Amino acid sequence: MLTERLRWLVAHGVLERTAYTTRPPRYEYVLTRKGLELCDVLMAITTWGDRWTAGEAGPPVLLRHRACGELTHAELRCARCGERLHAADVDVEAGPGAAT
Repeated sequence: MLTERLRWLVAHGVLERTAYTTRPPRYEYVLTRKGLELCDVLMAITTWGDRWTAGEAGPPVLLRHRACGELTHAELRCARCGERLHAADVDVEAGPGAAT
């Protein structure tokens, strides 16, 4: 089961498989740029889960920002103005890849 999942993630560009020994053959799986961006999405989902489902014991994991050393959480922000982004404040429009 794990092998199939790893193959799928490699095939879809989320992980990269690289050999680190030849005798015996052993491999490590490293996140690609695509995989790192997926982690950003997962951090946002984790923040939602912590807010709405963590329970009395608190969240199961904490995020510590390496640059400042403080505990933090993920937030969506507008790439243009920096304000927090909420679904109620966004209009969805057809983009260039939309079917005509």
